Amino acid sequence: MERIKLGQVTAPVGIKGEIRVYPYLEQARFSDIKEICVEGGDSVRVEKCRQDKNLVVLKLSCAQSRNDAESLRGKLLYLPEGVEPDLGEDTYLVDRLIGLNVIGEDGKAVGTVRDVITRPAQDLYEIEKADGGSFLLPAVKEFVLDVDMENGRMTVRLPEGITDL
Repeated sequence: MERIKLGQVTAPVGIKGEIRVYPYLEQARFSDIKEICVEGGDSVRVEKCRQDKNLVVLKLSCAQSRNDAESLRGKLLYLPEGVEPDLGEDTYLVDRLIGLNVIGEDGKAVGTVRDVITRPAQDLYEIEKADGGSFLLPAVKEFVLDVDMENGRMTVRLPEGITDL
């Protein structure tokens, strides 16, 4: 199983080695993480974590100065191998959703999850149709009836005409 991407470093913050991170995981979940792997490096300790609007600000043990933090710009951050975050009910990692088979509530194949697009109101699942083309499905309980990660499928209720958009 691949390591889980947590986010990408966007810029240093201040002069004490803090970094601003664009999160791929809900911001609130970052506060539970004690160790992070930096792309191309080893695992490091998370010393501090706080929110800054839609970004996360981290202080990592490997960055003691602004120059150290600058060297992390653009790097991806991962959970250490074998570690899974506690996401709670009805919350999934984007990497795990991509590739799921999508089945209609009638049991017929609809397609495959190709991408997850994050929007302020709700995420959108880009579904590649079995017969070609794609469409966007809002990731809400009204349309997503079940996500069965063990069997690699998502059961959905399709609003009329959505596959034609």
